[in-house]
Amino acid sequence: MTAIAVIGHVTRDSVAGAAPRPGGAVFYSGRALARIGADARVGASCARGEWALLLPHLEDFRLPVAWYESATTTAYSFRYEGERRIMRQDAVGEPWSAAQSLDAVKDARWIHVGALVRTDFPEETLAALARDGRRLLVDAQGLVRTPDLGPLRTDGDIGDVLRHVHILKLSDEEAETLVGSAEPEALAGLGPAEVLLTLGSQGAYVIADGEVAHVPAREIAGPVEPTGAGDTFSAAYLTARAAGSDPVGAAERATAAVANFLSVPRT
Repeated sequence: MTAIAVIGHVTRDSVAGAAPRPGGAVFYSGRALARIGADARVGASCARGEWALLLPHLEDFRLPVAWYESATTTAYSFRYEGERRIMRQDAVGEPWSAAQSLDAVKDARWIHVGALVRTDFPEETLAALARDGRRLLVDAQGLVRTPDLGPLRTDGDIGDVLRHVHILKLSDEEAETLVGSAEPEALAGLGPAEVLLTLGSQGAYVIADGEVAHVPAREIAGPVEPTGAGDTFSAAYLTARAAGSDPVGAAERATAAVANFLSVPRT
């Protein structure tokens, strides 16, 4: 039985005007799972015409990969101002169906749903994935982002989808979009059993079992390019939880994994 699956659209990203490169939650989470040596599999989607650009990079991770064709490849262009990412949404992939998603995860019990925009995984798909004891980790970015093209737009109109989510990871901006506050205590009523508030260099908060715990970030020397850090955190957190760590211990391991990820020069 496979412990973990990550599914979602692999993206075509242009960072600060550079040549396109693969990205998206499924790419960076898959990369982290491979580095950790997790028992994991990947389900990824893009347009057939982009396979030559995107597929080899994901297959290099040496994890089992199932590919699904989408009429469109999700695409972004962005730049950073400090820790803040300024993004444009250039294209959005097709929604994942319940049947397609279940085929991708196979027998995995811990699922990183790599949603990039709220239409990627409709509520009926999340409901199907959450059945039979599977635990879903969803990043709030994929819930609050609208599918509009152009400058990235977000709102809190996410419906009742959180009832299918066991682990919700969100940033301060996403927390403010959903509940009007980035105070950890304000997030306890969202519904998921485990809520992870990640704050970059300020560390992370774990809201679980009626408690709030702060996990400091690891110090990293020099400038970093943080693309993929959040997905690395999610992958490492799921790996630790699948291995039996409690939520705080899993967040500590995830924080260490992010520091290691950011310390490795990008190619």
